[in-house]
Amino acid sequence: MDGEVTAEQARRILDMLTNGGAMEDINTPLALRLIPLALELEDEALAEQLLAHAKTNAADEIESGWATFEQLKIEEAPIEKLAELTAHAETMVGAESLAAAMAHHVALLHLANEAYEEAQMFASRSVRLREAIKDENGIVYGLALLEALAKKQHNHETALVHGSRRIELLMKMKDEEGQMEAMADMGHSQATLGQFDAAKDLYTQSLELAVVLEDLSGQLVARWGLADIAEIEEDYETAMLQLSDCLHAFINAGLPTPIAVRERIEALTNFNPSNEKR
Repeated sequence: MDGEVTAEQARRILDMLTNGGAMEDINTPLALRLIPLALELEDEALAEQLLAHAKTNAADEIESGWATFEQLKIEEAPIEKLAELTAHAETMVGAESLAAAMAHHVALLHLANEAYEEAQMFASRSVRLREAIKDENGIVYGLALLEALAKKQHNHETALVHGSRRIELLMKMKDEEGQMEAMADMGHSQATLGQFDAAKDLYTQSLELAVVLEDLSGQLVARWGLADIAEIEEDYETAMLQLSDCLHAFINAGLPTPIAVRERIEALTNFNPSNEKR
């Protein structure tokens, strides 16, 4: 529920909108938005009712396309079927958002199957469609996927190109959480290429945003990356400081510390480089 809406609150919202004939007043877009909520609450019967309602009450071909897309996702339809629907959506007037969403989904399925070239093709199609309608949020999602695909194919220079554009857009949108994640991703690519100063700068900026946002996951990713670089540079004191600060951030928040952090601190504690050099 993203910590914003409890299960009870979500249940009340669904009941208010769907009980006692209220569903008749729901249009297709709202019905489709409620389906993931119903599935999250494990109410498959309601999800099926909402889907049937969405398909029956679609106002036009585009709304019908969104309903069919949702149905195929729920049914875990074959990639070929989804790709076919994507191609059809691209021929529809005014259906760029639908076609882009479908292409992005197909790209994710190919990524899961490690079919990286096919995934890149569909991800690129999705970004082009979103560019045509100036959907900046969608472009950011697409760039993140293209960046991840480039990394999977060990093409870190290309990942940097996508990452740079992603950060520029997020800054324009004033999306600090997005910037935090994108800077950490790009820092990883820079570190992989041996550009440690650039990587440290990006990880540090990501960490600063994570601290301001009180995002422990973001702090963990950034500090872990900074510790990696410190160890590569044989600056074990800095690596220990980064991991210890991460440990204390979780403790201060009253949350369990990730096991990997504790294990890494223990390994550094037991490692004495000065003894090895004697």
